[in-house]
Amino acid sequence: MISLRHTTLLILTGFLWMPATAQTLGFRQALNKARSSSPTLKVLKYNTGMAEADLITARTRQNLNLNNQTLQMVHPENFAKDTRFNQPQNRQVWWQLTKPVALNNQRHYKIEAARKSITVAEQNYMDAERSVLLEVGNKWLDVWYNKMTLDLAEQARRNVDTLSQTQQIRLKNEVISKADYTRTQLLLSQYNLQLKSAQQNYQNELLNLAFLTGTAVDGIDANDGVAEQVFSCTADSLVERALRQRPDVLAAQSGIEAAQANAILQRKLALPVPELGGIWNPQNTVPYAGIFATIQIPIFDRNQGAIRKARVSLEQARETLNGLQTQMQTEIQISCASYYVNKNIVEQYGDILNQSEDVLHSVQYAYTRGGTTIIDFLDAQRNWYDTRKLYYEALYNYRKSYLQLLFTTGIINQL
Repeated sequence: MISLRHTTLLILTGFLWMPATAQTLGFRQALNKARSSSPTLKVLKYNTGMAEADLITARTRQNLNLNNQTLQMVHPENFAKDTRFNQPQNRQVWWQLTKPVALNNQRHYKIEAARKSITVAEQNYMDAERSVLLEVGNKWLDVWYNKMTLDLAEQARRNVDTLSQTQQIRLKNEVISKADYTRTQLLLSQYNLQLKSAQQNYQNELLNLAFLTGTAVDGIDANDGVAEQVFSCTADSLVERALRQRPDVLAAQSGIEAAQANAILQRKLALPVPELGGIWNPQNTVPYAGIFATIQIPIFDRNQGAIRKARVSLEQARETLNGLQTQMQTEIQISCASYYVNKNIVEQYGDILNQSEDVLHSVQYAYTRGGTTIIDFLDAQRNWYDTRKLYYEALYNYRKSYLQLLFTTGIINQL
């Protein structure tokens, strides 16, 4: 008999193993899912939270320091007349309450440096999102391409399977030779193998897309438009646009501002922080009051290392921005060129597809009436299949080049 404990465990296990509701994703839906559910972005989001925590630390004021010193007479012969050991006449107490006083607006510059660091963290997150969106977009296109390959293989197999059934009847009626029937069967076997491979590749890419988006996926909307926005601007105008909105460029610019704020802060920290306060000192029941002040004498340590490091970091940030701008210009030029070439190739495929379709129908019509051989028909079938596969490859490359252009210009973050 199953105990209540075992029953509860079985129910919990069943809930844990229940699959998440899968869905069909369009291109933009996949990008939006990645923004909210990507495992990579979920981890990187904490960097902004840690930078915000540094701002809390910068805003916090320094604590008060409380100091107590108590001196007690030990030998009875030194006690005050007619007193005992624990009486205040035989004790001196020192209470000291002080607080570090930051001069030269040090707290203000700490807050300013922390705020700049938050901006850098936010821009770095946006740049990470840009990379994740590119990866998800490319993976969606991989799924789309495998879906098209799968559909094409299924259609080709159906066409040849129908022919094979007809050939079987014609062979039985001795209308065709055994060799003609065998040729048909060989092509059908090839398409069957390609179909199995395409099915497995499609399922594999779906799993990869599900991981990248952080959600269960059972398919994609293959009709969803990808290359909808037509880029008619020049590479120079796209570079200007990228300078205004590309996250890694904005992060580099923010990095310079953060480095400048830190350089100022380190110079301010070169000034010692005095500690000021008051003293209450009852000595043998006689009260004394006073003030307390202490400060480091900046002879050896004047924060020279941190100041030097801040200057080097500032120069590094400037060089990073210069290198990034050059890299961005190169990437956009290459992306633009690839986009227009691939776009032109896709546009030229319209007539080729129609011609291969017409040739297949013409040869099929002629073959059914004995006007041509099975070799011509199978060759037309292969040409039809290869032409469409090449078209899907061209469309796949065009869409990838479009996506790469969105990535290099930073527009992908705005989709």
